[in-house]
Amino acid sequence: MSEVRQSRETRYVSHAVLKVASRCNLNCSYCYVFNMADSTWKIRPPLMSDEVFEAALERIRQQCCATRQDRFRIAFHGGEPCLIGHDRFDAWCGRARAVLGEMVQLGLVIQTNGTLLDSEWIELFQTHHVAVGLSMDGPREIHDAVRVDHREQGSYERVERGLRLLQEGAVPYGIGCVIPLGADPLTVHRHFLDLGCTQITYLMPHFTHDTIAPIRQRYGPTPCADFLIPIFDHWWFESTMEVQINDLKDLARVIMGGRSHSEAVGNYPPCYVFIEPDGEMEGLDNLRACRDGLSRIRLNVRNSSFSDLLHTETMHSQAIFEGMPISQTCRDCVEGETCRGGYLPHRYSAARGFDNPSVWCADLLKLFTHLRIRMGVSIEETHERQRMLAARDAPILDAEDVHAF
Repeated sequence: MSEVRQSRETRYVSHAVLKVASRCNLNCSYCYVFNMADSTWKIRPPLMSDEVFEAALERIRQQCCATRQDRFRIAFHGGEPCLIGHDRFDAWCGRARAVLGEMVQLGLVIQTNGTLLDSEWIELFQTHHVAVGLSMDGPREIHDAVRVDHREQGSYERVERGLRLLQEGAVPYGIGCVIPLGADPLTVHRHFLDLGCTQITYLMPHFTHDTIAPIRQRYGPTPCADFLIPIFDHWWFESTMEVQINDLKDLARVIMGGRSHSEAVGNYPPCYVFIEPDGEMEGLDNLRACRDGLSRIRLNVRNSSFSDLLHTETMHSQAIFEGMPISQTCRDCVEGETCRGGYLPHRYSAARGFDNPSVWCADLLKLFTHLRIRMGVSIEETHERQRMLAARDAPILDAEDVHAF
């Protein structure tokens, strides 16, 4: 069946992720930047310079002039982006709005571990209308088992303090929780609800076909589904519409024939670019979990435009603007047109590259089966809805369709 994709004439970047810090004050055990296959962070300057930031803004401005797109989103990321300090963040947000604010509807977001948040950060988020993605993995004993600082001290207390500041300041935020395999799911989920969190995303941990075997041996064949299904049922039967669980909502969207708002499900082209502190552009930075240097494109905003991404000889142009082809296994699967292979980093193996289903394939199938039963939507109905929506909607990717966290 036909797919909704940007045409070659209209493909453009809708979202720039600025890796303003290549260092972090935490040392989380599962971090794909510092503790997996990639080591390129070591060659980067610790912080982005004003020069690189201005070059990135100019590339965004050039593209928006050429495409006449009406929206763009900038995400401050890291490492830990708060390491750039209050003054630089204030100046950069103001500069971004001055350069782009009259041209596009500009969204600003920041992805942070929350440990450095204080009243001055909250004031800056309010002043510049910045939404926040906050990384937190559940109750203290679960969070502190993996999210530690460089002295091996847990970070929960500092993160909870940052969360309270966001709430008191009415700053829009969402929680990103890497699924703590083997933990009791409702203990984790109810903890977030007790804290007053209403936007939550549960992220499948980053493993490849070369690294997943010990995880399956320890946690069984479907640990992510076993974690998420009780949470979905709690959400389905007991929660109000105020609570949004973004990853489960994306699964429900594709079951209903719509499109996921995240490239983790559905293999939709993300149409974003990561910009490192030295100005180097990258595709999906989570590919750092796969192989050293795999995320690199070797284009730099100092001397290359976003349109140059279309012509790179690496796989990144296809991954960014089209979505990667799925494996034969996925083409033969009953959920092939919904899951579409899962998240790209989870498909990798040294032997076959990305020509594999996700390492979480069994989990995804179990989730789709469970949600279909709860929602009463068959595969045939999903396909019919997809055909109807494809016929109705123009193939346009909206910047708001890409989550910051």
